[in-house]
Amino acid sequence: MMRRPITKSFLLVVFSTYLSLMAYGQSNTIELLPNAQETVVSKNIYGHFAEHLGRCIYDGFYVGEKNTTIPHTSGVRNDVVDALKKLKVPNLRWPGGCFADTYHWKDGIGPKDKRPTIVNQWWGGVTEDNSFGTHDFLNMCELIGTEPYLAGNVGSGTVQEFAEWVQYVNHPGVSPMSNLRKSNGREKPWNVSFWGVGNEAWGCGGNMRVEHYANIYRQYATFMSDWSNSSKLFRIASGANEADYHWTEVLMRDIPHHMLDGIALHHYSTVEWNHKGSATAFTEEQYFATMKSAWWMEELVTRHSTIMDKYDPKKKIALVVDEWGGWYNVEDGTNPGFLYQQNTMRDAMIAGMTLNIFNNHAERVRIANLAQTINVLQSVILTKEDKMILTPTYHVMEMYNVHQDAKLVPLVIKSAEYKFNNQSLPAVSASATKDAKGATHISLVNIDSKQSQEITIDLSRNEYKTVSGRILTSAKVQDFNSFEQTDKIKPAAFKDAQLKNGKLQVKLPPFSVVVLELK
Repeated sequence: MMRRPITKSFLLVVFSTYLSLMAYGQSNTIELLPNAQETVVSKNIYGHFAEHLGRCIYDGFYVGEKNTTIPHTSGVRNDVVDALKKLKVPNLRWPGGCFADTYHWKDGIGPKDKRPTIVNQWWGGVTEDNSFGTHDFLNMCELIGTEPYLAGNVGSGTVQEFAEWVQYVNHPGVSPMSNLRKSNGREKPWNVSFWGVGNEAWGCGGNMRVEHYANIYRQYATFMSDWSNSSKLFRIASGANEADYHWTEVLMRDIPHHMLDGIALHHYSTVEWNHKGSATAFTEEQYFATMKSAWWMEELVTRHSTIMDKYDPKKKIALVVDEWGGWYNVEDGTNPGFLYQQNTMRDAMIAGMTLNIFNNHAERVRIANLAQTINVLQSVILTKEDKMILTPTYHVMEMYNVHQDAKLVPLVIKSAEYKFNNQSLPAVSASATKDAKGATHISLVNIDSKQSQEITIDLSRNEYKTVSGRILTSAKVQDFNSFEQTDKIKPAAFKDAQLKNGKLQVKLPPFSVVVLELK
């Protein structure tokens, strides 16, 4: 979890998919182009993050094996599992975040009544009993049908500890660690592919200089696998905090590329880092500031990718945006270290816009993780005792899962401006893919809080006969789902799209997300 102020200056750069801004009041246009390079939008862009933070793990995912009031499987809530299955969660990052670099995995295996406790020094100073450990998490991933992404302890751990964790969860034969796994009830290995070599090494992961971390990474990566990485581990380096381009430069320059599969990047959308404001009672000025921060992801991804292209022109190394989302003040009366916040249509805008950015940069961005899954920051699920609600962000990610592993359709977008005071942003965000069955899906976002946007989409390069779609919007941008009104915001059929003579005319209401299907 990032605890460092974001860069104050903001430069909105217009990139290849956002070729020009048009004066407000003029039309929005989108043109679908051929995908000459057959870029696939990796399903792993739609990953999630589960840190030992507040009520994400305990009282979120996990209610314990002895719970008699909430239906569960081995202590994991059945309603959560079902909801995440529907979301098609491709990967889940655990146990942190900052918590990862204080976590010692051997404390979370074996008989639960014999496990030592741990003080969560980063998040509220609470004492955890380690009842949710490696077996619990990896077995839960199997229930959900998702790939685990384990973040290893580099900050306070050792190379041996990390290497033994890899062996414990992955080794199929006879070894001290695989024998230990079997003695704890798991015969077959889990075959975990995704491994984070520390987290935020520039901050809570050790306050390291990047040149030092690059050497540390090389040491850890050496002992994770054999000479040729025959076990095909996907090793992810702790990457930059937002616009720290020097960090990415040094990692790409100083780490041999055969030892490196991905470089992380973290960015949170905020009003202002030290004055984040309410998650629900925000002004238009605060809303605009959040949209500006969210749009900054376009520049961050582009500039970090450009540095990576210099050293890796074939794009073999992935940019892994494994922490992103909105960050506000906690809800009144809750522990400030638990980061519990509500989730409004503002968050739906962040999600739709950010996922469009990732889709359009799918050549380089191949893994991403929304922070976080349950009860923390921009959650997709909120729980309260035996109740569970799905947030607007959940619905956006469910609508967008049609893009997973589909082929990118490049777009040329001309957007009107969303203006506030003397500032402006592109009002319309979009991305498109074509799936294995031949259907094309276009996701559209209008972030303008006041004005509808009429869009003309040029389909002349393609032949489509039908269009259908779904929309997510509400009466106010501050609206949210509550435990008293769980379905105030949910997807509905979208009727304002008309297909005629190779053109698609679409009208997006203010602060709305639409996903269209063309056949």
